[in-house]
Amino acid sequence: MVDRLTLLQLHAHPDDESSKGAMTTARYVDEGMRAVLVCATGGEEGDILNAEMDRPEVKENLHEVRMGELAEAAKIIGYETVHLLGYRDSGMPDSEANARPDNFWNTPLAESTGRLVAILRAERPDVVITYGEDQSRYPHPDHLRVHDITIAAVDAAADPAAYPGTGDAFVVPKLYYSHGFSRRRLQTMHDWYVEQGSESPYADWLSKIAEDHDIRVTTRVWAGEHIGVMRDALLAHRTQVAPDSWWFKVPAEVMRERHPWEEYQLARSHVGTGPRDADGFETDLFAGLR
Repeated sequence: MVDRLTLLQLHAHPDDESSKGAMTTARYVDEGMRAVLVCATGGEEGDILNAEMDRPEVKENLHEVRMGELAEAAKIIGYETVHLLGYRDSGMPDSEANARPDNFWNTPLAESTGRLVAILRAERPDVVITYGEDQSRYPHPDHLRVHDITIAAVDAAADPAAYPGTGDAFVVPKLYYSHGFSRRRLQTMHDWYVEQGSESPYADWLSKIAEDHDIRVTTRVWAGEHIGVMRDALLAHRTQVAPDSWWFKVPAEVMRERHPWEEYQLARSHVGTGPRDADGFETDLFAGLR
């Protein structure tokens, strides 16, 4: 039996765990919580975005390289356990990769759900974070399927008759959807570029997000002290993030001052909600559990 409060995050590809929820995880690890990561795919279809890593030996062994990057990033963030669902990156719709039978998208939902049920029953997390149902801004098949299997697995894990042989039934107390790129967060970074008189790389992103997008956010976790952890974890993904990337242009102190939170949507709770800040947001994912 697990004797510490446990946070489990489910992500689609190596690097998603660093760009979404890394600061939150680092904060709760510092508070003594146990952190578990589930990564659905190997990220084989992700572009090499760092020129220094665009080498034949890297391309020929991209899966192994990205597994190494994931392990390093997870250690930086503080994940105690990493589970790999073991599926191939599905690529984008209508691509050659998307037609492969071994990819995450084309795997029967019951099969991938069963793998996650076994993990949920073994790890017994108090809080689970996944992707939300609205992914209109970036409808990658693997992100869509992460949502699908999480909902199916959370339901099935609680049903003693479902997936026999995968452990005792377990009810997840709280389920959240990540809003890692909320409109507020992007607007903060966009505004900084404008103030510097520079062209903002976030202008196009903002144009694709509805004005009322953030109305879904219910919970705001203060994690400003861990911005450096997020950036170090991103840098561990050397094939996907270059040191001079736009990720790092906005100074950390600016983000700590203007947007030191990560944002979530409470999807389900069996323990209620917790204290709220002056703006009405729940402030602790573990509210009701400690």
